[in-house]
Amino acid sequence: MTSWLHAPAIAKACTIVGEVAQAHDGSLGAAHAYIDAIAAAGADAVKFQTHIAEAESTAAEPWRKRFSPQDETRLDYWRRMEFTEPQWEGLRRHAAEKGLLFLSSPFSMEAFHLLRRVGVAGWKIASGEITNTELVDAAAATGQPVILSTGMSGLAEVDAVVERVRRSGAPLAVLQCTTMYPTPAEAVGINALPVFRERYGCAVGLSDHSATIYPAVAAAMLDVEMVEVHVALSRDSFGPDVVASVTPAELRQLVDGVRFVERMRSAPVDRSEPLAVAAPLREIFMKSIVAARDLPVGTLLRREDLALKKPGNGLPAAALEAVVGRRLARALARDEQVAHRDLEESA
Repeated sequence: MTSWLHAPAIAKACTIVGEVAQAHDGSLGAAHAYIDAIAAAGADAVKFQTHIAEAESTAAEPWRKRFSPQDETRLDYWRRMEFTEPQWEGLRRHAAEKGLLFLSSPFSMEAFHLLRRVGVAGWKIASGEITNTELVDAAAATGQPVILSTGMSGLAEVDAVVERVRRSGAPLAVLQCTTMYPTPAEAVGINALPVFRERYGCAVGLSDHSATIYPAVAAAMLDVEMVEVHVALSRDSFGPDVVASVTPAELRQLVDGVRFVERMRSAPVDRSEPLAVAAPLREIFMKSIVAARDLPVGTLLRREDLALKKPGNGLPAAALEAVVGRRLARALARDEQVAHRDLEESA
C-alpha cells in the first residue's frame, strides 16, 4: 500500500509513525533498537527529534518535568541527547534497511541543515516550532511533505503556518495534537480532524499521546492520512514520555487495527439482499416448518400440528401462517419437513 509520505498525491493507506523522540535517552544503541522494534511492529515510519543544544536552548530553559538526576539543567539534558551527523546517517540507513521511512523533527536551523544533509522523508514541525517561520519556510522550500503538529496553537496560528506552506506548493498534512502527557480521552480532540480537513483541504492526521491504541484506530475510521504515537520499549523504560507511549506489542495491535479499519472501509457491504457469505449458514441457523407429531393424510393443519426446527432448508418459518389451515396431501412423520407438494391445493 502507498502511504501519504511515500506519495501524497496517490496515498492509499494511513501512514503509521512510531515516535521515538528522546526515549533512547542519548544511547545510540537504544536508538537503533527502537528502529528494529518499530519495524517489527509493522509501522511505516520511525521518527526522532534532532536537538543541537547550543543552537536551541539556554541554561535558563525550565524543565517541563524534572526527571533526570544526571542532568543539572535542561540544557545539559539536550547536550546528552545529541548524536553526531554520521550517527544520524547510520540511523537513517538502518531505518531504510528495515523498510521504514525516516523522520526527525528539527528544533533549530542547525538541526534542519544537518537533517537536510542526512536525508528525511519529510519535515515534521513540532508544536513548539509552529511559529518558527524561518524553520517552516526552510522545510517547505525543500518541496518535501511538511507535517504540522498543532498541540500548542489555536486556529489563527495554524491558519498562518498553513498559508506559508501552501505558498511553497509542498505537500501538507495538519495533525491534531494535544500537548498533555498522557492525554486523557476527553482531551484527544478527534473532532478536530474533519474540521482541519474542511478548513485546509489537505491531508490530516492524529499525533496521539494517550498511551493507548484507541484514538489512532478511531482516527482511521475518519480516513486520516497519518497517525503518530510515542513508543517505549517497556513501561519500565526511563524518560518523561513513557507515560504517554505505547509498547511495541501495543504498536503492533495499533497497526493491525488501523489496517483492519482500512480493509473494512474499502469493502462496503450491500444489505439489499442476504449476504452471500451467509448463504451456507442460513440452513444451519434458520428454521423450517416440520410436523409436530405423526400426522395422517388429510389432516387439516392447526398451529399445534406444526413446529419450527432446524435445519432451515425447507419451507421457512416465515411461511407458517400460510401453511396453517391447509390440508395434508400425504402423511407426515414427526419432525418431517412440510413441503409444498405435501399440501392439497387450496379451494
